[in-house]
Amino acid sequence: MRRAVCPGSFDPITNGHLDIIARASKLYDVVHVAVMINQSKQGLFTVEERIDLIREITAEFGNVEVEAFHGLLVDFCKQRDIPAIVKGLRAVSDFDYELQMAQMNNGLSGVETLFVPTNPTYSFLSSSLVKEVAAWGGDVSHLVPPRVLGALTERLTKK
Repeated sequence: MRRAVCPGSFDPITNGHLDIIARASKLYDVVHVAVMINQSKQGLFTVEERIDLIREITAEFGNVEVEAFHGLLVDFCKQRDIPAIVKGLRAVSDFDYELQMAQMNNGLSGVETLFVPTNPTYSFLSSSLVKEVAAWGGDVSHLVPPRVLGALTERLTKK
C-alpha cells in the first residue's frame, strides 16, 4: 500500500492545503494528514478542532487519515510505515527551507520528500494571512472551504 503524509499546523486549513491533500490522495492509497502540535504557540483553533475540520472536509476523498503529531515528523513516518512526505511549494523561498528539511529527514530516516507546486491560484495563501484578513473583516470565503469559513467567522466573532 502506497502511503504518504501531508504535515502542517493547518490553523486553519486553507484551499491551498486542501489542493495539495487532494492531489496527494490521487497518487497514494492512503494520505495521512499530520496536524502538528506546537505547545509554544497558541493557535486560533485547538488541535482537536483542526482535526475535526480536516476530517470533515477531506471525507469525500475516502483515503485520508487525520491525526495529531508531536515531535519529529520522521518518527511519525516510521511508526506508521510511511515512506514519503508531500509538501506544497508556493515560491522559491519555500524551496530553500523545505529542501533543508527534506535532506535532514532523508538523512535521519530515509523518508523521501516530494514537492508539489502549488496551484497558482493559491501561491500567496497561508493560514496566517487568512486569519489576519478575516480578523479585520476581509472576505476570505474564496480562500477556505465553507465549513472552515463558518468556524473561522464564529471564532473571530467571539474574540
